[in-house]
Amino acid sequence: MKLSVIVPVYNEQETVDLVLKKLVKEGSASEIIAVDDGSTDNTWKKIKKVKSKKIQAFQKENGGKGSAVRYGLKKVTGDYVLIQDADLEYDPVDIKYLVEATKKDKVEVVYGSRFIGPHSNLLFWHRLGNSLLNFFVNILYNTTLSDMETCYKLVPTDLMKSLDLKANKFDLEPEITCKILKKGVNIFEVPISYVGRSFEEGKKITWKDGFSALWVIVKLKIA
Repeated sequence: MKLSVIVPVYNEQETVDLVLKKLVKEGSASEIIAVDDGSTDNTWKKIKKVKSKKIQAFQKENGGKGSAVRYGLKKVTGDYVLIQDADLEYDPVDIKYLVEATKKDKVEVVYGSRFIGPHSNLLFWHRLGNSLLNFFVNILYNTTLSDMETCYKLVPTDLMKSLDLKANKFDLEPEITCKILKKGVNIFEVPISYVGRSFEEGKKITWKDGFSALWVIVKLKIA
């Protein structure tokens, strides 16, 4: 498998270089597409300091996580694609577990679930929001996912590109999931570790993003 990892980045000067180094060291990725989404701190300088033939770095105007991922998707050349946040909540050492799962019969798409693996305590309202969004996806799309919002989605590149993604912000996650399910593709989940951070530490997703995600789930179901 040739794996392309897209790293959307916005103002993550404290962690982005560590994430990129971990991705290189972990070894599963054949190419790493880092997309600086209009950062206003030293993120771009930190990206450029990490030297590896695997890394391609791009800058764009700020548009949100979804826009950065869609930009990166145009650059990938791998058979599979995976998204890696730049804040170290997800540990690249777990990528190999998703890759290994693709070797099983009839497994095409693999999600890394934060809630069936070891994880630190999450913010209560974020956990509740995740549970509610999972509930609506499971009810409306007749599935049993435990972590629809996970960043770790390992998807064949051709399939990912065929989804014709439109989201610019965090509503990218439900858009990917719902469009995959509407195509009749089953999603295989494996446990991953997760160390969440607080707003004080730089967490960006808010309750408003939860309502946007719910709207996407419902809209795509009736479309």
